[in-house]
Amino acid sequence: MSANDPFSVVPFKVPEQFRAFAEMGVFQAQGSYQKLKDAAVSNNGALEAMVTSATKGAGDFTSKVIGMAQTNTEAAFAFTQSLMGVKSLPEAFELMNAHARKQFEVFSAQSQDLATLTHKVAAEAVEPIATGAAKAFKPTL
Repeated sequence: MSANDPFSVVPFKVPEQFRAFAEMGVFQAQGSYQKLKDAAVSNNGALEAMVTSATKGAGDFTSKVIGMAQTNTEAAFAFTQSLMGVKSLPEAFELMNAHARKQFEVFSAQSQDLATLTHKVAAEAVEPIATGAAKAFKPTL
């Protein structure tokens, strides 16, 4: 009997079938524990990758919004300067209509850019979790 044998301390003889059954249970429990531990380590890595991706995406989103604000502010100042140089009321209305049309087009394009960026950031942030889940639930043969 060895020191690692859990049945060496039992004061009576354990039937061989029971011993084999118990050893198989211990072996399976150890295997399950190792799989669970590996999954936890993998999930931690996936969570770190998700947070890193989301942080980068938030920075990209913020940069994009700041750029849009700068563009819109410059357009507003340019419009104001143009408005100061008008000579008649019809010319002012024409300038306001042109500016409104242009700003609507810019706003539509900016909204589409933000939606595209948001979708990209969300997909990149979730991808490590999806990959980890696919690995975790992949049947082992």
